[in-house]
Amino acid sequence: MELLTNLGLGLSTSMTPLNLLYCLAGVFLGTLIGVLPGLGPTATIAMLLPVTFTLPPVSALIMLAGIYYGSQYGGSTTSILVNVPGEAASVVTALDGYQMARQGRAGAALTTAAVGSFFAGTVATIILALFAPPLATIALKFGPAEFFSLMVLGLLASIVLARGSLLHAAGMVVLGLLLGLVGTDVNSGVQRFTFGLLRLADGIGFVVVAMGMFGLAEITRNLENEESRSTVVTKVASLMPTREDWKRMIGPILRGTCIGSALGILPGSGSILGSFAAYAIEKKISKNSKEFGKGAIEGVAAPESANNAGAQTSFIPMLTLGIPSNPVMALMIGAMIIQGIQPGPSVITEQPQLFWGIIVSMWIGNLFLVILNLPMIGMWVRLVSVPYQMLFPAILVFCSIGVFSLNNTEFDVYAMAFFGLVGYIFVKLDCEPAPMLLAYILGPMMEEYVRRALLLSRGDPTVFFTRPISAGLLALGALAVIAASLPALHKKREEAFRE
Repeated sequence: MELLTNLGLGLSTSMTPLNLLYCLAGVFLGTLIGVLPGLGPTATIAMLLPVTFTLPPVSALIMLAGIYYGSQYGGSTTSILVNVPGEAASVVTALDGYQMARQGRAGAALTTAAVGSFFAGTVATIILALFAPPLATIALKFGPAEFFSLMVLGLLASIVLARGSLLHAAGMVVLGLLLGLVGTDVNSGVQRFTFGLLRLADGIGFVVVAMGMFGLAEITRNLENEESRSTVVTKVASLMPTREDWKRMIGPILRGTCIGSALGILPGSGSILGSFAAYAIEKKISKNSKEFGKGAIEGVAAPESANNAGAQTSFIPMLTLGIPSNPVMALMIGAMIIQGIQPGPSVITEQPQLFWGIIVSMWIGNLFLVILNLPMIGMWVRLVSVPYQMLFPAILVFCSIGVFSLNNTEFDVYAMAFFGLVGYIFVKLDCEPAPMLLAYILGPMMEEYVRRALLLSRGDPTVFFTRPISAGLLALGALAVIAASLPALHKKREEAFRE
């Protein structure tokens, strides 16, 4: 009964004209950046953070959430029609979706992707509504030691699940923690790592780092790797799958939804891991395994369901624990902090309209996405032919104006350019920036919790190991790193990410 009351509160919040407008704007932008290769939700949300300053908190977060899960829809359209994945999570969809398009079955592939995405998004939102409140209630019983250990576990998991070398990922986490220390120490008033620059006394702006590392670095990388795109399907015939298609897609959609919902909660790119895992499992258990890679409808249904489910369940740790499971969730936490909202389990009790409004808006957003994607296929396909050289100047100008508007100082623009250069260097060195951003967000909070824990224990550092929950979380993190470092598992991990 309480759940129905809360959902009613969320419905009344999300159905206001303003919030409906921003929900529609979010999913439209999400579809757009999913269709256009080279943007992505991380860079887009980083660029839009300054815009959210002037919006009500609920409207801002509804829009940003819509951009994230909307990009999962858009990426499938170009994967199927053009064989150019707009999103990393849609790479697997291109394997069979594009072959279906070449066989004249593009409409069936697009409908399969839309149905799987809608179903998975709806189920994942139900999971979020059911399990997030109990998890937040448990988290309210956590002390400073438990929260510190939970954040350590999150960072260790991001190292294990990051692409490339474990050592590189660990180095990025350390760098993120160091960046989080820049500024004035709240307790002592001493300036740390400011190098005598007054502009750094308040620390490095989150938006500056995010825009540079993900916005400018992504622009440079895409200019370097610009590919020619050719549309092979100019007209989509029937959108309705056959009766046999419906029979073959139901099982993969259900399994993909389950896999994506579970993996989406993990730190790292849950939606990407979910799509790859769902495809691999379907290929092994399907009666039509020989058709995979040649136009199997299961190869579209399973990964599309998994990546959309993973995108929405990734909100669970962010909304309930204040722990980001991927770079987009880290940006969402940054948006909450900008709006004066402290992320964590208290959000449900102190900001119920925000929490339940976001959840219900996901159902509405999924409905908007079905309406936007299928009837407007022609427009999305034409957008793919726009040269990236015409897009990046507008993106660059938008980034610069957004950063300058934060404090009306050119220092932030220079800092963004510096982090853009650093981000590009990291890409060339095969160092994934996502663990760094997670550590940058969590670093100041970890420092606060470790100080509280030591104050309560009168300086006894064993408090992190004598409290059962804290010790268990640290043990899980250590086991994950040790397991990933074992030669056999390390080799399999590298092979999986290479594939």
